[in-house]
Amino acid sequence: MSTETSTPGGGSAGGDPAAVVPSKGLHAGILDLGDSVMLGLASTAPVYSLAATLGLIVAVNGNYTPLILILGFLPVLFIAYAFRELNSAMPDCGTTFFWARKAFGPWAGWLGGWGVALAGIVVLANLAQIAGKYLWLLIGDGSLADNTWLVTATGVLFIVFMTYVNHRGIRLGEHVQRTLTYIQYISLGIFAVAIVFRIAGGAPEGQAFDFEWFNPAGAFADPGAVVHGVLLALFIYWGWDTCLALNEETENPAKTPGRGAVISASVLVAIYVSVALLVMMYATIGTDGIGLGNEANQDDVFLAMKDVVLGPWGWLIIVAVLASVLSSTQTTILPTARGTLSMGVHGALPARFGKVHERFMTPGFSTQVMGAVAVVYYVAMSFLSENLLSDSISAISLFIAFYYALTGFSCVWFFRSTLKDSARNLWFRGILPLLGALSLTAAFFISAVQMWDPAYGDTQIFGIGGAFVSGVLLLALGVVLAIVCRFAPSTRGYFTGERAEAGVVRGE
Repeated sequence: MSTETSTPGGGSAGGDPAAVVPSKGLHAGILDLGDSVMLGLASTAPVYSLAATLGLIVAVNGNYTPLILILGFLPVLFIAYAFRELNSAMPDCGTTFFWARKAFGPWAGWLGGWGVALAGIVVLANLAQIAGKYLWLLIGDGSLADNTWLVTATGVLFIVFMTYVNHRGIRLGEHVQRTLTYIQYISLGIFAVAIVFRIAGGAPEGQAFDFEWFNPAGAFADPGAVVHGVLLALFIYWGWDTCLALNEETENPAKTPGRGAVISASVLVAIYVSVALLVMMYATIGTDGIGLGNEANQDDVFLAMKDVVLGPWGWLIIVAVLASVLSSTQTTILPTARGTLSMGVHGALPARFGKVHERFMTPGFSTQVMGAVAVVYYVAMSFLSENLLSDSISAISLFIAFYYALTGFSCVWFFRSTLKDSARNLWFRGILPLLGALSLTAAFFISAVQMWDPAYGDTQIFGIGGAFVSGVLLLALGVVLAIVCRFAPSTRGYFTGERAEAGVVRGE
């Protein structure tokens, strides 16, 4: 049998003072605030995200890159407040799925859950590809990293291993995550300290710090470049919401995960801006050598700098990126599995998705399904077309913007009757989440327009950018699946309201 808990939410769309959150049998209270912050930081794959994105932003915005990183952070911070407020009222591991359903009804909830799952599955393919490549870069002369079969097989093994770790229990996963997090941050710290010493020793081709890099007037002299740069920066912060998906396994689930989300998002911007400044001062934004403007370096600016900065210890950067993507692989499976667990418990998916392993107290079936789907998608896309795989990964910005914006709008609507109660409510439940949601909605459409251009990305389909086509098709697949669930005997009650909340199924 399921037990139901009720948490004070300060009012809902229906005027109720509390929302009912059914207990699902997860290992309650096993994570503390420190664990929550660590998971939020690790989920973004910060070392890899910065290495792979910094050169692209520099190519568009030049020396204004630190300002762009801050501007891209603001909508994310506003949405983090939306997550925090909704979690305080409804600490359900389904997050966007559950909250959008409470605010706007079953269809919005189902599509919100699809957005979370879709982003996770697609990004797992990217992370597996990078992990496989970087592992073989460490071996021999690195030429094995060009072997598609070997890299793909290695990536599949990484997904399978991380799925196994997550299936065996949240504490084992937390230990693995802590180890990987220490490796990547210690390596990044050594890299940053080495740059500081080289700058202090007089980098021959470096550039001095300039407050002009943070001047909005100078940056907005080219508004189009600012928008493009912010869109690139916006999504390197994605992933901190993992700590919200683990709310039912965290101490004080109504408060701790929300605090963890805001803290981890804030720490990330400090890390990104600080490291970006150091790298810019040492390597400059030039187009030659290790310059950040060199097109040859844009896929990974750290890889281009590692030997110059660290000499024979340059392999530490490869280790840092590998640890970064592996930790993100594990933490990406966590929210997708818990999202589908919640959908199973609430009847939006077949009841088997709502099963919790009796011994490990994890979403057993959901975790296995997410891992299996990610493997199938990764292998299929890898051998169908590596370029199409790359473009489908580019389309992830659409999925993230969709479910983040939906969460922001859900916050405003759910708490609409309480916005006048205090200045705090007005800002943190109304104005800031609304600004974040509107910004991300704009980002969604701007990204879609950019992806429509056949010159965008590596492929084109019917004269349209492959990233746009793959993104739209995957989002549309969610609508098709929702319609199927609407009429399927096991899930139609979720849409019609004729079915009570499903009890958690123990066993397996």
